[in-house]
Amino acid sequence: MVLSSGSPTLRVVFIAFEGGDGAGKTTQIELLRARLVEDGQDVVVTREPGGTDLGASIRQVLLHGDAIAPRAEALLFAADRAHHVATVVRPALRRDAAVLQDRYIDSSVAYQGAGRELDPAEIKRLSLWATEDLLPDLTVLLDVTPQDGRSRRGAVHDRLESEQDDFHARVREHYLQLAAQDPGRYLVVDASLPREEIAAIVAERVDRL
Repeated sequence: MVLSSGSPTLRVVFIAFEGGDGAGKTTQIELLRARLVEDGQDVVVTREPGGTDLGASIRQVLLHGDAIAPRAEALLFAADRAHHVATVVRPALRRDAAVLQDRYIDSSVAYQGAGRELDPAEIKRLSLWATEDLLPDLTVLLDVTPQDGRSRRGAVHDRLESEQDDFHARVREHYLQLAAQDPGRYLVVDASLPREEIAAIVAERVDRL
C-alpha cells in the first residue's frame, strides 16, 4: 500500500490473514511478526473485531452475545472495521509500520455474504465504504476444511464457530473464489501443512513486498 504523507511517498506493508476458524492465523501472524521484528521492522499486530476498545465491546456482542439478525451482524462488523482502520491501521501505515491483521474485509464477504447468504458484493461495498477503500498488499488465506477446523478448535466454540459445517463450507468456498479472482493479492496455503512449512511459504511471498 502506497500512502502520501505530505512529503515523500512511503512504501508500507499491510498483510491480512484470512481463513476458516481453526486455520492457525494467530500462530502464523506471530511467526511472521517475530521474523519482521528481527529484521528491524516496526510491526503492528491487530485483529477484527476487537483491535480497539470499541472493537472489544463489539466483539463480545458479535461472538458471545445472543442471536443477531444477519444484516445487523454485517453492520456491526463494518462499524468495528471503520473505527479500527481509522484509529489503528492507517496511523500505523502512515508511520511506516507493517500491519499484520487477523481478519479483514474478506471475512465479512465470506462469513456474512456467503455464510449468512446475503449478497457478497453488497457486503464488500459496505466494508470498502467503511474503510475508504483500503485493501491489503497481501492476503494470506490459510485454507482449512470445516471438519479440520472444528477438530482444531476443540470443545469451545463462539457464536460463529458453532454454525453447522454447511455454513463453514460456504465460507471456505467463497474464500477460495475470492483468491482465484485476484491471485496477485492472495497467497493460498494448505493449513494442514506443518506450521514451519507454512511460515516459510508466507515469508517467501512477503519478501517480494
